[in-house]
Amino acid sequence: MRWVLYPLAALTGLLLLGVAIAALAISMAWPTLPSLEALTDYHPKIPLRVYTADGALIGEYGEERRSFVRIQDVPPVLKQAILAAEDDRFYQHSGVDFLGIARATAANLVTGGKRQGASTITMQVARNFYLSREKTISRKLYEILLSFKIEQNLSKDQILEVYINQIYLGRRAYGFATAAQTYYGKPLKELNVAEAAMLAGLPKAPSAYNPVVNPKRAALRQQYVLRRMTELGFITPTEQQQALNTQLHVQNTSGNAGNTGADFGGSADYVAEMARQIAVEQYREEAYTKGIRVITTIRKAEQEAAYKALRKGVMDYDRRHGYRGAESYVEAERLNSEHSESLDEALSEVPDYGDLMAAIVTQTTNNSLTVYRYGETIKLTGETLRFAAPMLSDKAPANKRLRPGAIVRIIQNDNKRWEITQLPEVESAFAAADPRTGAIRALVGGFDFNRNKFNHVTQAWRQPGSSFKPFIYSAAFEKGYGPNSIVDDSPLSFPAGETGSQAWEPKNYDGKYDGPISIRTALARSKNMVSIRLLKSVGTKYAQDYVTKFGFDAERHPPYLTMALGAGSVTPWQMLRAYSVFANGGYRIEPYLVQEIRDESGKVLARVDPPVAGDTAQRVIDERNAYLMDSIMKDVVRHGTAAKALVLKRGDLAGKTGTTNEYVDAWFCGYQPTVVAVAWIGFDQPRKLGSGETGGSAALPMWINYMRVALEGVPESYPNTPDGLLRVQSGNSEEMIYKENLPPEPPAPPPASPSGPVDEAPPKE
Repeated sequence: MRWVLYPLAALTGLLLLGVAIAALAISMAWPTLPSLEALTDYHPKIPLRVYTADGALIGEYGEERRSFVRIQDVPPVLKQAILAAEDDRFYQHSGVDFLGIARATAANLVTGGKRQGASTITMQVARNFYLSREKTISRKLYEILLSFKIEQNLSKDQILEVYINQIYLGRRAYGFATAAQTYYGKPLKELNVAEAAMLAGLPKAPSAYNPVVNPKRAALRQQYVLRRMTELGFITPTEQQQALNTQLHVQNTSGNAGNTGADFGGSADYVAEMARQIAVEQYREEAYTKGIRVITTIRKAEQEAAYKALRKGVMDYDRRHGYRGAESYVEAERLNSEHSESLDEALSEVPDYGDLMAAIVTQTTNNSLTVYRYGETIKLTGETLRFAAPMLSDKAPANKRLRPGAIVRIIQNDNKRWEITQLPEVESAFAAADPRTGAIRALVGGFDFNRNKFNHVTQAWRQPGSSFKPFIYSAAFEKGYGPNSIVDDSPLSFPAGETGSQAWEPKNYDGKYDGPISIRTALARSKNMVSIRLLKSVGTKYAQDYVTKFGFDAERHPPYLTMALGAGSVTPWQMLRAYSVFANGGYRIEPYLVQEIRDESGKVLARVDPPVAGDTAQRVIDERNAYLMDSIMKDVVRHGTAAKALVLKRGDLAGKTGTTNEYVDAWFCGYQPTVVAVAWIGFDQPRKLGSGETGGSAALPMWINYMRVALEGVPESYPNTPDGLLRVQSGNSEEMIYKENLPPEPPAPPPASPSGPVDEAPPKE
């Protein structure tokens, strides 16, 4: 018995000593444990979010993408999936699951490794908030002590709520609410069993079980979670099988810091970035963590229309100028690899840009092309290959030829068939606003934000060309001219002293001269000689000062006659503001993008109260001037250089095309009384767009495609004729003129005297 009792007594003594030491350690360590204020007063870092005026999320910024959700709003199926995957005894243990520890220890001893852990949800919360990831005994003991303290101060539901909102789930998504949007584009309440199980499997190793990056491993983890849910009685075997058979539609969204809402497709990236800058300027770094919500003025449908219109305009231009060949080539060893993962890896290094997808050529013939894209092989022939066919020839440049290994772009056409395309080199800008308030309704700063973040709407200083002529004409109206005034359209030449640079012999675009014509006809047909003569008549200094009424910078429009042809510098934003003056009857408004900023709870922190045309906005030109300019710019659309816009079948459209010298910039600026819009296209490093690439052919189609959506259901409207204008007969038509411009009436004859008319010769004696 001594051989049994003595060792047992010694072991008991050691156990008691261990308990005493542990108790002493706990009593000494307990006061040093951190305060739980971060948990008891939990305020997660909520990112800055940007929305459209009608509530669509277009941008999210912050180190952590997170949406806070109350525990009562978490669907039961997700709670059950989390408990099955991470801690099925969560509601039974007191922070540390000793039964789970014993089970994991036994499993590890059997396998000879450390493959199973025993961290409870409470322990994970303690680790995420207060501890490092180092694997030491002291850190583990500290984690256990913290777990006990957390359990003493928070209820089980509070702990689970913190966990559900705090845990990292990959792709910058923190918390299950954000993960549901990131991976499936839906709120928590809409998750099905299969989706909930997939998300619940992520905390163990977000990178390893990410359904976007590692779909096979993610599926294995999902199967484990579903099996555990069945074993625990959360779901039936039938529900388990149904979940396994459910096809998941995982979103392959960007993980960039400025990720925009996947549901918006990136069409408002430039808007989101502008809003972000405004918020950060106001709230500094706190903008990224305090859940600030920026409500913009744009409208979802119109923004998408503007985005599609710009991209179509750019792609149509690019297609007119031919295929330039392969973007680059993959290494031969990747192409010849027996594993498709090698090609997938090569494709992952080439970003997609919207609907322009990267693909790798794997086989070519004289009349066909086979490309590979992430497990899919696509054969292109006939019309789908016509655009790129010249680069299949042996005569094509070797560094651009389409051969196996070439990286190309493919796009689905209107018939859902793949065809060859390419990334355009040209850039563009589009912006639309309410001319009464300046509220931006749509804005696209370039072809693709992820490719070129330079915002051409606000930052690109370009020559406006003929789209600047209306401001010269408006200045002429202030000096007494009218739409029916006749000006000579004949050739001109000027010495260097008058132009500010060198001798100048301007020409009309078509090289034709019509002699004396009316100002109305001259603007509709964009006659350069008439614009120059008008500027010479009113004076360059006067015109330079006059255009500042519209918001232009005087120093960017030197007082030389070249100003008449738009040789100065403007931005599309300035042109939007300037054309609004004509659209709203003569008032200067300021375009603005953000209408409200709110905090996380929805309280309004800031709100824009813009000056309104006809009310609080400043009048900058005479109402009659604006009316007459509107009248003659309607003729530009009805039978002038913008006649393509007649396809919209409206009579209340007005505007002006613009094409600069050598076809470097192409514009269309136009409006309807409820919306003004500006379209521009050109190269970042200014160069010729190509012969015939005028504002009417390259820019106007974008404007038309946007207006088709923006004006749907909007009735035609026309400005009222202002006081001070008279309708007079001008040839075979009527014209409006200022009352003060009427020729003086002949004086009335004096009354006759009794002896006869006063101018009668006296009678002869």
